[in-house]
Amino acid sequence: MKGKRILRHAAGIVFVVGFFTACWSAVYFLMSQYAGGLTRQMPDYVRQLITVMLGYVLAGILMASIGILIRSKQRMLWQSLYDALRRIAKGDFNVNLQVKADEHHPLGQLVESINHMAVELSQMEKMRQEFISNVSHEIQSPLTSISGFARALQNERLSREERLHYLSIIETECQRLSKLSDNLLKLTSLESDHHPFEPKRYRLDRQLRQVILACEPQWADKAIDMDVSLEEVYVVADEELMSQVWVNLLHNSVKFTPHGGSISVRLEQDGQHVIVCVADTGIGIAEEDLPHLFERFFKADKSRNRSSGGSGLGLSIVKKIVDMHHGTISVTSKPGEGAAFTVTLPLNNSEPLLVRMGEERLCSQMLS
Repeated sequence: MKGKRILRHAAGIVFVVGFFTACWSAVYFLMSQYAGGLTRQMPDYVRQLITVMLGYVLAGILMASIGILIRSKQRMLWQSLYDALRRIAKGDFNVNLQVKADEHHPLGQLVESINHMAVELSQMEKMRQEFISNVSHEIQSPLTSISGFARALQNERLSREERLHYLSIIETECQRLSKLSDNLLKLTSLESDHHPFEPKRYRLDRQLRQVILACEPQWADKAIDMDVSLEEVYVVADEELMSQVWVNLLHNSVKFTPHGGSISVRLEQDGQHVIVCVADTGIGIAEEDLPHLFERFFKADKSRNRSSGGSGLGLSIVKKIVDMHHGTISVTSKPGEGAAFTVTLPLNNSEPLLVRMGEERLCSQMLS
């Protein structure tokens, strides 16, 4: 960087010297051609003085002309910058300034920053519109059901069993709306800087065992075989938030594991990190869906998620909580062969975590 600056200054000096030399040479040539008789009668120092003065005059005229042209171009450039900022302020983010400027020059950096800002704001606007569309869609589905069955209940010829059935459906849809609202509030709170984060030292194996036992009615109802192997491990983390992670992962496994299937939960310590893997023998996930699995409202199997009441926010919440703990979460899966979610956390939650081979080794063992 310093070398480029020196070269730039040297080039400027060479240009200035060459510019004035060219002006003096032009004046000398013109005086020799058109005023040779007059100048030959003058003393040498007078002739040289006139040549220098006229050279300065010519240089001034040329510099003034160049300055006018440059100011005109700069005025057009600044006007385009003002217009771009006004468009962005009005919500038009389709801005791409095609301005040739040195990227190291402040003006070039400003143009690049405006283009980058427009791209980022455009992506945020698309995400906002998609978010609103997804929320509207998720809310509209249960509202339609509630409205339809409430209208059906007005029929006086319905039997008691039919009325109870319709009321049960309305209650289920209301629970879906309540869960959707809770998850939205939870995710919004996690993404803000005001959500309480209180890490403390506690036994992770004990927490996992409690979550598994709390979910027993769900997996026992489907006759799912639970294979649990938990090492005694202490971690420094927010116990309440991490409990949400294990509940979401376990509920997902139970939801997509068929009757009589199996779920495996493994916990082991690997150096200064702890690895938790939840694997199932469920329907699995298509390869093209894996990169989008932790996006908000994404559903790998939309029909199954809707019938089971999912909103597509559970894994987004899991990902956000794991990120808050400087951890990583990954998934390996094949359709029809189940899925394995691996969460890797630092023991002391003090340094960002790098993905290691240990978690892949654990997952491959559980899926094999």
